[in-house]
Amino acid sequence: TKTAFYYALLLALCQASVSSAWVTVANNNVNLSYNKQAQSSETKLYAQDRRHFVTSSLSIIGSCALTGTTLLTPLPSHAATSPQQQKDEDNIVKGYNRLQYLLDNWVDKTTVCKIGQETTFGDKCERTPVVVMEYLGFKSTSDPLFKADTAMLRLKDLVPSDREVDFYDAVDAFAQNAEEASSMAFVSSWGEANPGGGKDRVALFIERAKNNVIASRDALKTIIDILDLKA
Repeated sequence: TKTAFYYALLLALCQASVSSAWVTVANNNVNLSYNKQAQSSETKLYAQDRRHFVTSSLSIIGSCALTGTTLLTPLPSHAATSPQQQKDEDNIVKGYNRLQYLLDNWVDKTTVCKIGQETTFGDKCERTPVVVMEYLGFKSTSDPLFKADTAMLRLKDLVPSDREVDFYDAVDAFAQNAEEASSMAFVSSWGEANPGGGKDRVALFIERAKNNVIASRDALKTIIDILDLKA
């Protein structure tokens, strides 16, 4: 690993530093042997060199040990979570759970019954996909999935390097399918009023919107898995 490589490099540099100190002392010792007349005064200097070597060596060894320990100490998996990051993560999970709830109750949530008032075709209940836009964050700025793709991209630094392609593909898939689902919902809301329209046309657009909602939910699940969030 990179940590082991850097630790080995540090150890080699430490050994080189200690060896350099030995060479300095050795050279002083050689010079001392060639200068007998100054032996008395040089002996003190040599002793000082030896004390300096021991002190320096201990300092070098201590620094190397401290640095090596720091290198080998595992870093925390994530830095401190900022309020914005926490909000983005929570909204992604909430949005996913809301889409799952919408799909689990699809017919009920896409059906509106009017009490005391008949619909265009004389029924009290009719299918409407308007709720789809609400669940996908197109109706309110307070919805968890409002500008969800922007929130996802703010979390890109948390993505493991080997999942970056999957992450960006999932973000694109969510944005595309959410937009298409919203468009299908809007078009189907006018299905009965358009020439040649009717309940069958409304139902057709609602089912198309459902397929897009399913794809949006699956994309969110991929993002949640990549970011290791708890859904």
